[in-house]
Amino acid sequence: MQLINNLLLAATALATLAAAGSVNFVNQDGTTRTIKFTANSGLEAIPDLIIKGYGTATQDFPEAWIGNWYSVSEGAADVPGMLGEVRFNGYAGANYFDVSAIVNPNDKDGVKEIFPKNSNTPVSGCQTFPCSNAYNQPDDIATLSTTDDELVCLLGNLSNERKRGLVSRVSRRFATS
Repeated sequence: MQLINNLLLAATALATLAAAGSVNFVNQDGTTRTIKFTANSGLEAIPDLIIKGYGTATQDFPEAWIGNWYSVSEGAADVPGMLGEVRFNGYAGANYFDVSAIVNPNDKDGVKEIFPKNSNTPVSGCQTFPCSNAYNQPDDIATLSTTDDELVCLLGNLSNERKRGLVSRVSRRFATS
């Protein structure tokens, strides 16, 4: 019995070590995009990820990864735009995330929103920039946290018809609080 308990404990410990966060990228329009990742110094590099128009892709991240990403539309110059920023397994085991407009607030086609996959709230970023729930200035307080290990990052532009459906997804009370 002691051997079984030790094996279960070891398996649980290994599963915890192997557990990492992930981001599900959702391309909202027909433009193919390349996601460029930048890890904090000393952390594992992540290769570019290509997402076809209206496609989705999931990127797994190493344990305790800290860094950001931006999107480059097919045929466009590789210029950093809106950033998706994360810290997996941060303080108290939480995962921290935000959308930052500080580097290039003129990016209207890249990263739009980030939110936990299993709860859909809280949401960082918006469909139309500028907005109050993204980093717009270096001293803004806009980082959000979740215990969910899976995040969603929306990319690109919704058509006007598809934008109308967002009103029912995000209540006015949430958007103004």
